[in-house]
Parts: sequence; C-alpha cells; structure tokens
Amino acid sequence: MRIGVVGVQGDVSEHVDAVVRAMKEYGKQGEAIAVRRPEDLARVDGLTIPGGESTTISKLLVKLGLFDEIVRRASEEGMPIMGTCAGCILLSKDAGTQAERTKTRLLGLMDMAVDRNAFGRQRESFEADLEVAGLDTPFHCVFIRAPAILRAWGECTPISRYKGRIVLARQGHLIASAFHPELSGDLRIHRWFLDLV
Repeated sequence: MRIGVVGVQGDVSEHVDAVVRAMKEYGKQGEAIAVRRPEDLARVDGLTIPGGESTTISKLLVKLGLFDEIVRRASEEGMPIMGTCAGCILLSKDAGTQAERTKTRLLGLMDMAVDRNAFGRQRESFEADLEVAGLDTPFHCVFIRAPAILRAWGECTPISRYKGRIVLARQGHLIASAFHPELSGDLRIHRWFLDLV
C-alpha cells in the first residue's frame, strides 16, 4: 500500500508521519510519499490533501497537472481521499462566494457545501474532544482557521459535529475533516482512511 500526501503546500510532513505511524500501529504494510507531480500520483493507492491554504493548493494542483487526474482517479477508479481543513474545502462542491472571488477551483467530489474559516481566524484556533460516529470514545480535534460543512446531501454523511456544525463527513471512499486529525496524536481517523484503501 502506498499513500500519497499532496505535497505542494500545507502540513505535509505531519500527514506523512501520521500515515506512517497509523500503518505501523495497525499492522499495515506500506509507505507514505509526498505527491508533487503526476508521476507521484500514478504510484499511490490513496491520497490525503492536507491543511494549508485552499486557494494556493488548488492553483498549484492545476499548475502541476495534478488537479484533473485527482478528480479522474477518485471518480473513475474510486481512489480513496482524505481531505483535512483546506483539503475538506477542496473536496466540496460549494465553498461560497469566497471561493468564487479567489477563483479557487474545487475538486467537487463530495456532496457538501463548506464555509471557509467558519470558526474564525488563526487566533481563534481551538481544540475540542468530540463524539464521532463509529468511535467508542471522543476524538481530540485540533481546529486551525477551520472551515465548517454547512450542509451535506446525496451520499455525503455527517459523522461529527461541533456546536451543531458538521466537522467530519464521509462519502463512500472520501473523508472530509474540518479539523486536523494528523495533529491530535490519535490515529483512529487515519485508520478509517487506510481501511478504505
């Protein structure tokens, strides 16, 4: 198993480390690599899109020839993808007027609408222990300039909320997280992702 982490901007090394630790902890054989070129993407079985700045990541995915191939592999081949924070925004079909104004292209793979920076700016970042459907105990969530999922429809299912707002959702082989599971020290969400691959 080879997991790719979109390596153009954001907390790439943290995701690579979390994937490697999750593989080791759950007895899965494989490796994690940074994906920066189409050749890298062709070598992976699953992909994580890290937190960072969604407009920058989107523009770099287009510029580097990765954007359309990610959409194709997810849509046609069922490649599992986990997007956190900025990755959550990019997986959505609707990111509101902010995305339109900044000309941010969305991958549009999940039936959901998001609000970028819904929980405030950098100084309003916070942590919370949340109930997550399918987990026996709360998950420690780290929110940094986090989006919120405003609504989910079709096959997209909310699996965790914070103060009524959706912060974690799944649609088949796709997982979108408004928070940063790679920073929590808890590998259970990464295990879910690895189980999809």
